[in-house]
Amino acid sequence: MSDHVTLFEVGPRDGLQNERVMIRADQKIALIDALSQCGVSRLEATSFVSPRAIPQLADAGDVMAGITRAPGVRYAVLTPNLRGFEAARAAGADEVAVFASASEGFSQANLNCSVAESFARFAPVLEAAEDAKIPVRGYVSCVTDCPFDGSTPPSAVARIATKLMTMGCFEISLGDTIGKGRPDTVYSMLAAVMTELPASVLAGHFHDTGGKAIRNIAVCLDAGVRVFDTAVAGLGGCPYAPGAPGNADTRVVMEWLEEHGVQTGLDADALGHAEAIAKAVRQGAAV
Repeated sequence: MSDHVTLFEVGPRDGLQNERVMIRADQKIALIDALSQCGVSRLEATSFVSPRAIPQLADAGDVMAGITRAPGVRYAVLTPNLRGFEAARAAGADEVAVFASASEGFSQANLNCSVAESFARFAPVLEAAEDAKIPVRGYVSCVTDCPFDGSTPPSAVARIATKLMTMGCFEISLGDTIGKGRPDTVYSMLAAVMTELPASVLAGHFHDTGGKAIRNIAVCLDAGVRVFDTAVAGLGGCPYAPGAPGNADTRVVMEWLEEHGVQTGLDADALGHAEAIAKAVRQGAAV
């Protein structure tokens, strides 16, 4: 088993996007700059999405322009359509991401379109990214459970993940969007996906809503997955489970991995500084 895992830091984007208190661009920049000093190699900074859809990330251009880029860190952004991709490219994004749902109900509620229509929307992003030689990550949401459709068939996840890879994504992040995944359902989902794709192109994205994030990560680790999405100080939340924990906490995952002999390359002290900023930002304090 490989003794190294990459923790993809998603706090600045997935962690902050659901915060109700508006966070200033300078606060986001301070958080990203602190995370850049923690030893992360990949960091999702923001999303170039309609400000009407996610007002919290309306300052994406200002944030990307204000950060201090650290050597060896790849700064990623979410780009749901071609307009977002063009803005991300102009901002100097090192990597972009598109997202699709494994369930029709969530696609309609979250993207206002069917799963098939969502692919049509971001197909031009993949084409433009290939021309620009910018790598594209694919997210699949609701990989075990959907708040509208119930349990997600593993075959549906495998189909969506395979299509994303076929269209040009270099990596597929499998998201337990509402945190209802269990080790058994994660295992079944992963087994279906891995009949089509190798573990080397997969990542796990778990929310701790149900308190099972670490157990679900363990299932993926045993299957050979070596990239996991985490958020500093557990930033984030689930709009379908108000008050519940959010993304898997970067420190919690790091410490669990290291206890099991798996290194992440993160600096615990530097991470502590970033955590302090994340907590201050969430509370509306100055940083």
